[in-house]
Amino acid sequence: MPDDALPPSEPCAAARLTDTAQRRAMPAGPSYAALDLGTNNCRLLMASPAPGGFRVVDSFSRIVRLGEGLVSTGRLSDAAMDRAMAALHACADKLARRPVRGFHAVATEACRRAQNGPAFLARVEAETGLRLRTISAREEAELAMDSCAPLFEPGDRRALLFDIGGGSTEIAWIRIQAQTGAPELIGYISVPVGVVTLSERGGPSCFTEAGFHAVVDEVAERLAGFDAIHRIGQEIRAGGVRLMGTSGTVTTLAGVALALPRYRRPLVDGCTLDSAQADQALGDLFALGRDGLAAHPCVGPERVDFVLPGCAVYAAIRRIWPVPSLTVADRGLREGLLLRLIRGDRAAPRRPDPRAAGWHGGG
Repeated sequence: MPDDALPPSEPCAAARLTDTAQRRAMPAGPSYAALDLGTNNCRLLMASPAPGGFRVVDSFSRIVRLGEGLVSTGRLSDAAMDRAMAALHACADKLARRPVRGFHAVATEACRRAQNGPAFLARVEAETGLRLRTISAREEAELAMDSCAPLFEPGDRRALLFDIGGGSTEIAWIRIQAQTGAPELIGYISVPVGVVTLSERGGPSCFTEAGFHAVVDEVAERLAGFDAIHRIGQEIRAGGVRLMGTSGTVTTLAGVALALPRYRRPLVDGCTLDSAQADQALGDLFALGRDGLAAHPCVGPERVDFVLPGCAVYAAIRRIWPVPSLTVADRGLREGLLLRLIRGDRAAPRRPDPRAAGWHGGG
């Protein structure tokens, strides 16, 4: 998914804040930054507080495939670490050019799982000055929930939020408070399959009907126990459950369903597709084949191996939880981290101290 960041002049809908104190305007000067190093991507977002949320001032996104080979070796490979280091140096350069009031950087599944994950993050800090914190699957779910909260609507009792990542798929089961509309995480599951792991394990198999449906069956079986514990299917039948996805898979489905000539975040983020639209888009992507996917403006050659594995995970989610519509969110950990930084500053104003925020210059 292209990192179609909003220009500096356009407020970011992903950061819509709800309570009265958070709606107060802040000076345009102070900037905050959040970095997410995932199994497949390295992403940086820089923003300034603005009425109703924040205003994006700069962004960066690069496919680094940090988790390449991790499933078979249990370690981050030298080539994968070098790709990630190049991206992180680029992020450090951006941070050096634009002073920030607060910065938070996190690493996810690849660094959680790899034997040499801690050593790699120590190398990152030594060479770039970026101090990354490896977060748990639960914190991933909480950050995604925070960033997507503005998309919940009156009448939503529950929400099922999923993020199909590179190394794992995170699913959050959320209660929406009736009086305040605030979300509460009541259950989550981290399934150890993502677009990178599935692509490496199955190779081209997802381009065949048999291989695609084998992944659907596998993931659906993993989800069935979570459904049984929380009785999600029963809640869906009672109504008021919103299914929401935040990942390159669902934003690609939306781009295809909307027939976009190129990916445009403002048209995708927050849109709702009925299940027939999403299913048709999935079928259209499958019919394109490798060459067609590589040429598609919402996919491209860098993501051609990851789209159909992600679609198989989505199809499994839809099989277990047949909600009649899908809300698409082009937002995630970075936006959640930024919201935490801004809210924390408003609650306890402090002097700018980039070192304390996890950034202390290049090395």
